[in-house]
Amino acid sequence: MAADLSSLLSSSKALTSHLSRPDLPSVNLSLDQIEAQSRRLVARQPGTSTDQDRANYLLAQAHVDAPALGSSIAHLNTATTFTPLQALQDTDVAGYLRHAHEQNLVTTIEEGRMDTEKEFYRSLENQQQSDWEARKKRIFERLGSRVGGENRAVSELKKSTRGKNILAMSTAASVPSPQAQSKMMAYDRVIIELNNARRRGTSFPIVHALINASLSLNPNPRALQHTQNFHILAKITAEPPSLPPLEHAAAHVLNASIFERKYARAYLGDPEARKAVELRKQIARGAREALEEQYWDILERTIQARPLEAMLGGDPSMANKVRAFVLVRHYRNGEWADRIELIAGQPVWAKLFYLVRTGHTQEALEEAIKSQHAIELREAGFLSHFNTWIESPERRLPKPHRDQVHAAFNAHMLHSATTDPFKLALYKLMGKIDPARRSVQHVTVTTEDWLWFQLAMVDEAEHGGLRALAEVLLSYGEQQFNGAPGSKDARTGVWAGVLLMCGQFERAVAALWEHEETEVEAVHLAIALAYYGLLRVPSRAETSDVMPLTLSSNAPPALSLSTIIWRYVYRFVRTDAREALQYVYCVSLCSDQSEGTGQEQLETAWELVRRIIVLANAGAPWEELVGGFRPDGTPFEGIIKNGAPLLELQDPRQYNEQILIRAAKTSEQNDRIPEAIKLYNLAGDYNTVIGCLAQALGNTISQPSGDEKARAIERTAADVLRHYERTNRAPGKDRDAVIRLLRVREAMDAKDAGKVETALEIVESTDLIPLSGDVAKIQHRAEEFHDLPDALQRNLQTFLMLTMDILVSVHKKIKGSMVADVARQTTLAALRRKSRSLMIFAGILKYRMSPDVYQYLAKLDVEIAL
Repeated sequence: MAADLSSLLSSSKALTSHLSRPDLPSVNLSLDQIEAQSRRLVARQPGTSTDQDRANYLLAQAHVDAPALGSSIAHLNTATTFTPLQALQDTDVAGYLRHAHEQNLVTTIEEGRMDTEKEFYRSLENQQQSDWEARKKRIFERLGSRVGGENRAVSELKKSTRGKNILAMSTAASVPSPQAQSKMMAYDRVIIELNNARRRGTSFPIVHALINASLSLNPNPRALQHTQNFHILAKITAEPPSLPPLEHAAAHVLNASIFERKYARAYLGDPEARKAVELRKQIARGAREALEEQYWDILERTIQARPLEAMLGGDPSMANKVRAFVLVRHYRNGEWADRIELIAGQPVWAKLFYLVRTGHTQEALEEAIKSQHAIELREAGFLSHFNTWIESPERRLPKPHRDQVHAAFNAHMLHSATTDPFKLALYKLMGKIDPARRSVQHVTVTTEDWLWFQLAMVDEAEHGGLRALAEVLLSYGEQQFNGAPGSKDARTGVWAGVLLMCGQFERAVAALWEHEETEVEAVHLAIALAYYGLLRVPSRAETSDVMPLTLSSNAPPALSLSTIIWRYVYRFVRTDAREALQYVYCVSLCSDQSEGTGQEQLETAWELVRRIIVLANAGAPWEELVGGFRPDGTPFEGIIKNGAPLLELQDPRQYNEQILIRAAKTSEQNDRIPEAIKLYNLAGDYNTVIGCLAQALGNTISQPSGDEKARAIERTAADVLRHYERTNRAPGKDRDAVIRLLRVREAMDAKDAGKVETALEIVESTDLIPLSGDVAKIQHRAEEFHDLPDALQRNLQTFLMLTMDILVSVHKKIKGSMVADVARQTTLAALRRKSRSLMIFAGILKYRMSPDVYQYLAKLDVEIAL
């Protein structure tokens, strides 16, 4: 062991032997000595104190006493944080209570801050999840809606383990269920009727048509909310249920287009303008009337369900029905409910309130007059205030009346525990008292009651009006009204109805669009709003491909109508292009929006029409869409051309440029050549038609004759060429190239059918390859070949190989024939001459083809020469 330590010591000394210098002494210090010396050296350095002095100097310029703060922190005793600043005596009860109260406030504030922070992060996480789900859905839609079916990205994603289930769900969701299809078809008819009315320049009651379509679907009770939402919009827009037929004497005047964009100027203009204020009043009034009609329906159904308790009798008046309803609701076992005040033995306050609640205000006034003497004994001046409030167009009392109502309310109602809640509610409504207290116990018992009460309390002249109510409702959020997702009490569509009532139309559509089962209603609600001018669309720069709703801190909400329409129709655009087109026509409803957004909507509508043309299935339905030519050459217009006025494309040249020609270019890029050719032809761009045909035939001439796509192009080319030759359209090199390429295909077909002599005659008639044997002529033809169209030049190899194959086939047939030897030899010599001419021609153009092709030709030439 000692030997090992000695050898280790000598080895360690040898490690620094190459660094030793004889003129320097060696240093032998232990680790403790080295550490002590290092500390002494550090202590002698002035850097630390200097840096601290500099820092103190800089902070002092900002009036910060760093040494004092450091001293305070050093002497801070955290153990006394929650103790009083002044010591409390054991007998100081008031001081102890004051201190406890202060600590409770501090604790409450801290807990509120923590709760707010948690709620913020929870909302942020929910929003991120929602954004991610919307973006994922949009990605899958794009992956699954490519032309020609499933693309490579979708196929690769399906192969992955994680992507199988997700993508299977996505692609399955893109195919509507039978129930969804029946719903979509019911609403389709409404959109078709709307566009027919727009073309005629007449009004159309679209909201009531949507209500009827919704009712025709026999919805389950949960779906009745969607019909109610349309009903709310009908009341807001003051739309009549129907219009007189055109045969009526004054029908043309009454049917004038007064509905379309009726409220656009007020809704999209200055929110402080008089028309905008009147519109908000109308929105609140219409929403309130819708809730009143809904409640009256509930009242009648309640009476019918419990006739013994209602004791309706034979009086069908409104007041008697309300009396019966009050009995059912508030009379149990021979006693009235608590706090129900009886006047002359009758619950007058409850009857008056329910008459007002159901919109029968005049009947309520008549009922109050009947009990005038008894009411005045209890509440002096009530009838005068009530009469003034009922007769006021805006349900707003003059200031003297309001002051008296406020005084009576504060004097003996506000703090009384026995006041009839319906009397309390009537006074609050008349005086619009304390709008911040948004509920009345035993009165606003349902969501609809609560909303009606808020709308009845809205006053545009005070407290922010409808916009302030909207801010309050938005702060509550969707879950407060729709319920927790998946729970028994969840009701889809209630939140959208709430947003409609407070004028948040864009948010209402977005709320329906977020749920797959209400996407159909969302699209048609958006179209109805756009028809009346109650929908704001964003500019192209603000439009998102993922979220249709655009929110900005300095601008009102906006909804991309084109986005939701396209994402709705892309599911059936290939099979039902005509119906998809009807929806796209509705995008142009917003063409009158200012600041260039309206023109962008028109351009977007044109783009969507072009997409439909490109994506629609080919055949007779496609020609019905875009138009075409009859067998005699006369054209017929398509559905798109008939609907051009809805796209503001009355000028034929603009229609051809924006729709037909640009759709043809897109079809050409997507390899839909026959459709592109037909579109160019419809647009009258005949030279482009011939050029496109030449390019397409040049691309397919080398493909097998059985290729259906190539055959379709050739049939289209033959039909177009026959018509153009008769009318002498588009003459020139391209048309000659089309003729030659079609002749080459005929030669291929004849060769495949075994008619090699006929094939040789057809090839010689094209005059593409000189076979005469005249060297000068061959040289001249080779020089001219450079001037031929590109479709012919790039197929040189195909022409040469086809011609040589035909020559070989004819040569073999002649050699094996039974004709006279002299005739056979003459024919074989002619074939050798033609083969030799082909090789000379190929030799001149040798560098324009593959070496393998030239070798193949040379091999066959030798066979013919033998």
